[in-house]
Amino acid sequence: MDQNLQRLLETVRKLIRRGAYPSLTKVLAKIHPADIAHLFRYLNFPEQRTLFNLIADPELAGQVLAEVEHETGAQLLEQLQKESITEILQEMPYDDAADIIQNMPEELAEEILLLMEDEDSVEIEELLKYEEDSAGGIMATEFFSLDQELTAREAISALQEAEDIEMVFYLYVTDEHNHLVGVLSLRQLLTVPPSTQLKQIMAREVFSVDIDMDQEEVARLVEKYDILAIPVVNDSNKLMGIITVDDVIDVLRQEATEDIYKMAGASEEELLLGNKAFKIARLRLPWLITNLFGGVITGYLMWLFKVTIKDVIALISFIPVITGMGGNVGGQSATIVVRGFATGKIDFSTLRQVCLKELRVGIIMGIVCGFTVGLVAFFWHGNPYLGLVVGVAMAMAMTVAATMGVLAPSFFKKIGVDPAIAATPFVQTANDITGILIYFATATMFLHLLK
Repeated sequence: MDQNLQRLLETVRKLIRRGAYPSLTKVLAKIHPADIAHLFRYLNFPEQRTLFNLIADPELAGQVLAEVEHETGAQLLEQLQKESITEILQEMPYDDAADIIQNMPEELAEEILLLMEDEDSVEIEELLKYEEDSAGGIMATEFFSLDQELTAREAISALQEAEDIEMVFYLYVTDEHNHLVGVLSLRQLLTVPPSTQLKQIMAREVFSVDIDMDQEEVARLVEKYDILAIPVVNDSNKLMGIITVDDVIDVLRQEATEDIYKMAGASEEELLLGNKAFKIARLRLPWLITNLFGGVITGYLMWLFKVTIKDVIALISFIPVITGMGGNVGGQSATIVVRGFATGKIDFSTLRQVCLKELRVGIIMGIVCGFTVGLVAFFWHGNPYLGLVVGVAMAMAMTVAATMGVLAPSFFKKIGVDPAIAATPFVQTANDITGILIYFATATMFLHLLK
C-alpha cells in the first residue's frame, strides 16, 4: 500500500471511530470510486457498511460496487431498502449488476429483478443464464456494433449519438441478422472517404469467443493476441456482447488468487467466513489429512528399516535434510507446471520437453546438493561411506522429486482434477515417502561398510 493510501485509510478509520460522518462524507466526495473500493480491502465489514451507507449518490455507489468483490457488494446491498438496491444496480453495467445479484439470496434477487425497469431486468436475466466464470457471465452487453452496409459518414454519425456503451478502439461489424462479419478500428473509419461502405474496409478475420467458453481461456486469448477487447458470439455466430481488457485483468487476478489459495490447501471461500473457525477448519482439513497419512506411511517405512537405523544411528541426522530438500524441489517443479497449465504456456503436447528439462535440472541440483551434504556427513561423523550414502541418496531423491513435480500435476490435469488444489499435497507426501525409501534402501545396501 502506498503512503497516500495508508494515510487516507488511517483518516477514514479515525473518522469512523469518532462517528464524524459529515467529515467522512466530505472526504469520500474527493476520492475516486476505485480508491474507495480499494479501501474496502483493509476495512472490516462494519466499517465497510458505515462507509458505503455514506455514499448518497447511486451512481457513485454503483461505481464503487463495480470495483469490489461481488460477494462483498451483495452483502453491502442486502442491508439497504429494496428500492435503494434497485436504484444502485440500475446505475451499474449489466455484467457487474448480474454478478452481484447472483451472490444475493435467491428470494431477494427475484424481488430486485421485479422492481427493476423492464429493459434492465431483461438484460440482467439474460446474463444470469450463463455460468459466472464463462464468457457469457463476464461479457458486457452494452456494446456498439455497426451494420456492414453503412457508409463511413453514417457510422461516424451513429458513434456520435451513442451513449452508455463499452467503447474501445475496435468497431464490430454485423450483417442484417446481427451476425459478426468483421471488425475495423476508429483510425480506419476516420481515414477513408465518407462514402466508403464498412464492408469494403473491415477485416473479415475476427478473433471471437463462444459464449460458453471458460473465462480463463478467454483471458489467454486476449493475452496471446494482445487485443483490447474480444467479441462474444453464440453458436450461430450472432454477436452477443464484448469482453474488454479491464474484465480480463480481473479474471487473471481472480484465477491467480484461486490457484494460490488452492496450492496452499485453502480456499477463497475462507475470506467470506470471517471468524467461523469450524467452517474454515473443515475447508482445510482434507489436505492436512492427506499429508497426515503420508507422514504415517513415512513413519512405517522408517520402522521397516529399524535394523539399519539401529546399526548406524548417525543416519537419523540426515532424515530431515533428505525429505526437506525433496519436498522443496518437487514443490518448485509442481508450481511451475501448475502455473504453466493455468497460463497456457504448458500443455500435453509440450509435456515431454518440460519433463526432460525438470529431470535435467533435478539431476544437476541433486549432484550439487548431494556432494555438499556428503562432505558434511563425512566431516561430521568421520565416515566416508556415510558421506557417500547420504550424497547418493540426496541426488536420487531430488531427481525423483523434480520428476514427480511434473508428473503429478499432469496426471491430475488429465483426469479432470484441478492440479492447483491436488498436486501440492500429493507431491509433498509422495516425495517424503520416496525420499525415505531411497535413503534407507541405499543405506541398507552399504550397511556392511557403515558399521
